[in-house]
Amino acid sequence: MARTTGPAGVPDAARQAGAAGAAGAELAGLLRTGPFHLALRAALAARGLPLHRVQHRLAGRGIKVGVTSLSYWQQGARRPQRAESLRAVRALEQILELPAGSLVRLLAPGGPPADADRAVRPAARPYRSLVADGATVEELLAELEVPADGGLHTVGHHEWVRIGPARELQGRDSQHVLRAHRDGVDRYLAIHAGDPGCDPARVEVRAYENCRTGRVRWDRATGVVVAELLFDARLRAGDTYVFGYGFEDGTGGCSSEYVRGFSYAGGQYMLQVRFDEAALPVRCRRFTRTAPGTPRTELADLTPNGRHRAVHLVEPSVRRGLVGIAWDWD
Repeated sequence: MARTTGPAGVPDAARQAGAAGAAGAELAGLLRTGPFHLALRAALAARGLPLHRVQHRLAGRGIKVGVTSLSYWQQGARRPQRAESLRAVRALEQILELPAGSLVRLLAPGGPPADADRAVRPAARPYRSLVADGATVEELLAELEVPADGGLHTVGHHEWVRIGPARELQGRDSQHVLRAHRDGVDRYLAIHAGDPGCDPARVEVRAYENCRTGRVRWDRATGVVVAELLFDARLRAGDTYVFGYGFEDGTGGCSSEYVRGFSYAGGQYMLQVRFDEAALPVRCRRFTRTAPGTPRTELADLTPNGRHRAVHLVEPSVRRGLVGIAWDWD
């Protein structure tokens, strides 16, 4: 019987066995040293169990834990501490076929430091502090079962926004340079928040350089779209990656600003907003905000180019928070 082979003629069965062995060794190491969230994530991956199935099995044991909470646990965004949560962790050890107490000990005060990786990677600001619809974003991220951090941070980001003749956000394009801060990263989650009236079902995701579109989730009430962009390569810690993507919108009402939120400090950001000749603003300003809905600060007028159609800003090294461009139509 013929056998299929992978790269260099290695039989698939042998490659799969090797991969399983490596995953098992990684899991065993994390169960010894922690932190808790990486050990839990490795155990879930090793058993191939999606979070909704884990939730179902916990429910069968009389333990109620939401998919969002499970997602936060494996991201390191939250730490199970209450008695009911610790009961769920003990049940997870059985469901994931782990030695008794192997996960719980990582949560004990005297156990391995659960946040040891934060010495390299500082805690991120939650989406609720960066996006007006941050709660919706977090729910969509949990549904995709991918850590919000994603194991990446921005080295450079150039973004081009297009405003149409009806003063609407037509679309935007991004070229991103990222660096991985852990092994095995192979995707990025892009978030698009449309203007009031946006129909997210009609928003088109375009992956045009070194990536392809994966799963897409959206929320009609808020106009938020979360798109999974799959890389052409799996990154190791320290690797950089360049890719390009965009969103075609044009479904919302009158647009008056574009804002970008940053969970972490560092990295260059360039934003250009281009206006249709039939709809030119009378004034454009750069601004920052500490959180959605807070007053604009660091206001500075922006001078359009020679044809009065585009303005831009450049942040050589971004700070945590929000930066954007606002414009007045009248």
